[in-house]
Amino acid sequence: MNSIVSAFINEFSGKEEDVRVFFAPGRVNLIGEHIDYNGGHVLPCALEIGTYLAIRERSDSNIFFYSENFPEAGQIKIDRHHLVKDKKDGWTNYPKGIVHECRDLLPATGYDMYFYGDIPNGAGLSSSASIELVTVHALNTLHHLGLSKLELVKLSQRVENQFVGVNCGIMDQFAVGFGSLDQAVLLNSETLDFKYVPLDLGTYSIVIVNTNKKRGLADSAYNERRETCEAALEKLKKAFPITELCHLSSEDLKQVGSLLTDKEMKRVRHVVTENERTLDAVKRLEENDLISFGERMNQSHQSLRDDYEVSCHELDVLVEAANRQKGTVGARMTGAGFGGCTVTIVEDQHIEAFKTNVAKEYSRLTSLEADFYTVKVGGGTRELTKPEALAFKI
Repeated sequence: MNSIVSAFINEFSGKEEDVRVFFAPGRVNLIGEHIDYNGGHVLPCALEIGTYLAIRERSDSNIFFYSENFPEAGQIKIDRHHLVKDKKDGWTNYPKGIVHECRDLLPATGYDMYFYGDIPNGAGLSSSASIELVTVHALNTLHHLGLSKLELVKLSQRVENQFVGVNCGIMDQFAVGFGSLDQAVLLNSETLDFKYVPLDLGTYSIVIVNTNKKRGLADSAYNERRETCEAALEKLKKAFPITELCHLSSEDLKQVGSLLTDKEMKRVRHVVTENERTLDAVKRLEENDLISFGERMNQSHQSLRDDYEVSCHELDVLVEAANRQKGTVGARMTGAGFGGCTVTIVEDQHIEAFKTNVAKEYSRLTSLEADFYTVKVGGGTRELTKPEALAFKI
């Protein structure tokens, strides 16, 4: 095993002292699902795994990209004056987009960039936002651009929306950019106001379980849910002084039945109760009551399954199997739904039995094999010190 600095030198040659190394975490959303586009609160946290970038300026305008995760692609060379999205360039479109977005702020120089990520592919832990933030943080630091954390987050989201072409909200980039060790981030998706919430899990860990089911319905269903929420909001504006569905309370729901179709009512009920559930879950964490927090996670899944109808058989099997295991605090689907992953909090001493038992039951009931990732809450985006960089092995 080499240090990331040694691996960089093996790939690009040169001197170790010219190489700087940066890190941006992955993230998982603990609770607050499908409400970020309805003015709601979300509660993601950064993870100890993420994306590492070893970078060095060049004397010409060429940019060389290399990823330890995709060595078969080799070095990818791009002239900085031709930074356009190209589907065949795959993962490099994310750092390309960052350089393109920053081009007016940067000197006319190129870079050697060596990426290494320990975020599992396809696990829904936001590897794209991690790549974006590690790249823009490196450029901001190298060239003393003076961009704030929020500016870096917004710039990264803009790249994903406009350069890469993925219509994501800001939660992923925000969680990566503002992540903090042993803390979750309570984010108001309407105002971008946020606060840190203590999340010292102690003898517990987060276990991400991937269904490995292809999410064929996710995009169309996501668009349909958004359209239904927007239609419901227009109807409700006539009776309530609101601009977002999350401005409503559970008490208000008792008065809206006649204004909405049955489907609209179910969607709105999830949005309103999930927002309240997230705020209540934060109180539980602040009281160091992890058991009650886990109960809110379970309630979240039930609402996503029954009212928002974005779960599926595979996700439900994982959640139900998880909650039958000793040491499980709570479990829920996370992300768009119709496949993807669940997030579970499990006591460390029971994790191996948890994985064995859930894997067996999942395989029996779905004929699929689940993947398990045990992760801890990590810190945010930063530059590694020289000793850290030389000690970090890949």
